[in-house]
Amino acid sequence: MLIVVGLLAFVSMAGVGLVLAGASNGGAKAAKRAQAIAGRGRGGERAQRKGAPGGDASLRRKQLQRTLQEQEKKRRAAAFDAALKLREAGIAMSVTVFWLGSGGLGLVAATLALVVHVKLILALMIGFVAGAGLPLWFVGVLAKGRRKKFASAFPDAVDIIVRGLRSGLPLHDCLRVIGKECPEPLAGEFRRLVEGQSMGVTLEQGLDRMNERMPTPELKFFAIVLNIQQKTGGNLGEALGNLSTVLRGRRLMREKIKALSSEAVSSAGVIGCMPPGVGCLITMTNPHYLQVMFTDPRGHMLLGIAAIIMTFGTLVMRKMINFKF
Repeated sequence: MLIVVGLLAFVSMAGVGLVLAGASNGGAKAAKRAQAIAGRGRGGERAQRKGAPGGDASLRRKQLQRTLQEQEKKRRAAAFDAALKLREAGIAMSVTVFWLGSGGLGLVAATLALVVHVKLILALMIGFVAGAGLPLWFVGVLAKGRRKKFASAFPDAVDIIVRGLRSGLPLHDCLRVIGKECPEPLAGEFRRLVEGQSMGVTLEQGLDRMNERMPTPELKFFAIVLNIQQKTGGNLGEALGNLSTVLRGRRLMREKIKALSSEAVSSAGVIGCMPPGVGCLITMTNPHYLQVMFTDPRGHMLLGIAAIIMTFGTLVMRKMINFKF
């Protein structure tokens, strides 16, 4: 039981640290990258060569910054929205059913802890972790995997649009082809977009709804390029071709960073798991050696200090290995 309590306490502290560390703001970097896509493309260079007025480029940059700021505000507001998290994970479940199920799981975990004669405070902690932490963590894992699949297939979808536009197809037909030919979840999201347009939803509104269900940088760049092209005009095929090149370069850079930082990630995992792992091994070999830490008030104080230090160390290591670009 001491091993189980120690593991649950460590998981809860590490989860809090990961949530706090993962809420960093990447809006400024995203704005710079999107400005590079919108303003440094070959179409922008040709316009500058022809003597296009500088006010149009300044207007596009301001419009781009406002769009990114609005999207960043929405992302912050939706950080703890269970309904949006369920939609990101592709789970067809209402928020009420989700929270009722989570509450029932927490109640069962706390009851089982009380049955095996765990203290009331520890039983409440176990119930809170099982009811509020585990379901949200599971939904977050599903949403992350779904976003990863979407981002990996998105450059191919942009290439389909580019080839369709160059062959004379309208944008709506290109989006329909993506909904039929591309893998899930990309195909399902574009089918919803096409169906929404058939019902009278504008392209901008449809992309905003898709961004709520699938908040990825690739989709944000795609929506920004389309919005700018609709308001300012230009060669959409050429702009999306530049976007496809940038997206493939991002994926290549992401894989390169992942390979170069794998040693640091492994070291952080070993360092983070070593204290609770050593405690579990000592408890297995000599069950009474660490029992005083859970029965004596001074041991409780030391465990609290250790939890604070572990949380701070988890935050620092998370910042060191969390590369966002």
